[in-house]
Amino acid sequence: MWYINPDSGGQAAVAKNCSTGDYAITTQVLPQDASQQRIQLARRLAAHDSGIDLMSIDPPYTAEFANAGFLAPIPQDLQDAIKNGGGDSDGPPQAFGGAVDAATWDGKLVAFPFWSNTQVLWYRKSFVQKAGLDMSKPVTWDQIIDAAAKNGGRIGVQANKYEGYVVWINALISGAGGSIIEDAEKGVDAKITISSDAGTAAAGIIRKLAHSPAAPPDLSVSNEGTAGSTFGSPAGSFLVNWTYIFHNYDQTEPDVAKDIGYTMYPQTVQGKDARPPYGGIGIGVSKYSGHVDEAMKAAACITNADNQGVNAEMTGNMPSSAAGYAYPALAKIYPADLLKLFQDSVEAAAPRSVTPYWSDISSAIQSTWHPPISVDASTPKDSASFIDDVLHGKRLL
Repeated sequence: MWYINPDSGGQAAVAKNCSTGDYAITTQVLPQDASQQRIQLARRLAAHDSGIDLMSIDPPYTAEFANAGFLAPIPQDLQDAIKNGGGDSDGPPQAFGGAVDAATWDGKLVAFPFWSNTQVLWYRKSFVQKAGLDMSKPVTWDQIIDAAAKNGGRIGVQANKYEGYVVWINALISGAGGSIIEDAEKGVDAKITISSDAGTAAAGIIRKLAHSPAAPPDLSVSNEGTAGSTFGSPAGSFLVNWTYIFHNYDQTEPDVAKDIGYTMYPQTVQGKDARPPYGGIGIGVSKYSGHVDEAMKAAACITNADNQGVNAEMTGNMPSSAAGYAYPALAKIYPADLLKLFQDSVEAAAPRSVTPYWSDISSAIQSTWHPPISVDASTPKDSASFIDDVLHGKRLL
């Protein structure tokens, strides 16, 4: 049994591809929300539930599951193939460096990278023409907020009190050269670094958008879906969102689909390279499965280059390897420059900190940075104190 995150059928198709005469891979869909996915899996794994063989794991929770001993060790030959070789249909592919990092804990690869998502800056070509912006050059958050505010546009972001908001905060801080924590391997004693010049820069951008006419009315409850709706509306201007957006409007709003442009994620600080969000899914094998050896073979098949391509073709969730991007159907679905942008963005992306305590850190950030309109120069310092207290059991979430 493979517990999968919700999608439009890609994982079910891959499961069928990888079923053999010795075993059939069946799928069970997890909740829509990533935090609820984590809770369901963690509870069952903590109970040593043998009904889970394979699981799709959101990168922020990989270290937590590995540190708790929930994941079966990946044989060294498979680890070596994922990191250094492969890329054909007979074995696991070489994965992007960021995908390997997100699937690594305590120096060992603990999950099979399956797909690697990234956000880019989507824009309405008609709007930027009206605003007079040159999108062939890097743009900053300040520039797009100012352009939208002056020209009646609204910017789509993810700022509800959920993981997607922390994804935005992390990208802003990373784009200013900072990080939320350092020395993650120290666990609860990791260095909290959100209160920094980079944290202040991130808070300034969020505050500027929240108090700007460019903010959508639903900013404080916005997620990937509502941000997409904002972008597709008459006031649509800019949107930061995942790769699937390119074909999101093909059937429902063809005029919007024709008006979509794309470029690298906005810079936090002018002249400093952007660090787009990194997302994706890794495939973990449960330590408590009654079929660990078979599950390892299945995971290797699920994550080979061809099946990464099959999943990307059906879902818009892009491969975790360059070999996966070579899947022929993708070149028919996406322009060559967009496929290159996706890969460049994954390589430039800033994963969330790999720590067993990410859930607590993320929840603490959500508590102190939400709603966006409340964010000010003191927010990074307040959140640093709260994160530290939560990790050391001095305060409750």
